[in-house]
Amino acid sequence: MIAAKGYAAQTAESLLAPWQFERRDVGAYDVQIEILYCGVCHTDIHLTRNEWFSGLFPMVPGHEIVGRISTIGSDVKRFRIGDLGGVGVMVDSCRHCEDCKNGQEQFCTVSPVQTYNNLGHDGQPVYGGYSDTIVVNEDFVHRISEKLDLAGVAPLLCAGITTYSPLKRWNVGKGHKLAVVGLGGLGHMGVKFGKALGAEVAVISTSPGKQEAARKLGADHFIISGDEAQMKAAFKAFDFVLDTVSGNSDVNPYLAILKSNGVYVNVGMPVKPWEVSSFSLATGNKVIAGSGAGGLPETQQMLDFCAEHGIVADVELIDIKDIHNAFDRMLKGDVRYRFVIDMKTLNFNQ
Repeated sequence: MIAAKGYAAQTAESLLAPWQFERRDVGAYDVQIEILYCGVCHTDIHLTRNEWFSGLFPMVPGHEIVGRISTIGSDVKRFRIGDLGGVGVMVDSCRHCEDCKNGQEQFCTVSPVQTYNNLGHDGQPVYGGYSDTIVVNEDFVHRISEKLDLAGVAPLLCAGITTYSPLKRWNVGKGHKLAVVGLGGLGHMGVKFGKALGAEVAVISTSPGKQEAARKLGADHFIISGDEAQMKAAFKAFDFVLDTVSGNSDVNPYLAILKSNGVYVNVGMPVKPWEVSSFSLATGNKVIAGSGAGGLPETQQMLDFCAEHGIVADVELIDIKDIHNAFDRMLKGDVRYRFVIDMKTLNFNQ
């Protein structure tokens, strides 16, 4: 076994704190990654606090992982020691169900293994990226370009693929008008990808103060969702709406700004069920869609796209001891646009 250290929640009621634990030994097809950076996702809050469902504790969160490969198994083909590697929301799957065969391992229906708060195929708990090291099968490790800022790459493994995937699936591009609802960790990536794909992009926000930030990201338009006149002026103006807001909200105003045959995509995953009139969909042949992360091939495609276009997340680098302050600020929307932990700050002597 491999000695590891990280930050863990021992229960849903406890704060994250230093914890020493063990990783499995490096198998024939595994790589060991010395973690350099780990992004902080809103999911980390939900899971460590049992807000969605009961978790497995102790829990080491983190599924936006970037680091350097320090050890490789005897049969590893894709990586060498010293290569950069990235790990996202999953570390294994069954490999043979329909979703896995179609490159959508994130939807594996047989034995999916999430990066943390899950059991591996050996029956042992898996632990995430708020740690100094991790062991992962090489098939679930992504190649990372040396050209990109590594701290900014980390959120691409979740926030990046979560927004890139639906834009590619619906062929968003030149000649399309895209509205991105919310300008947080997901929303700012939606703006960057939408522009890089050639679309005309608007940001819709409750916060007038975010207009200048939206412009700096490349947005062509800014709409205040609470301004009735602005929303009325946007009636049937957009081909696509990408809703990145995790809080509960009324989606009907966003359906109203879609053109006929328009598509509303939700990636924010609010808890409260929607109330939508069937007439609002039938009138205009509109589509409501969801999207969850991305499979292995598409995630690598996204990372390669980012390397080609120089795209990374806008991040605030933090010391791991400040994680609870980061959680509090995330809940207030006080971050532009993603917190990333600098793992060299993982010092148990602090």
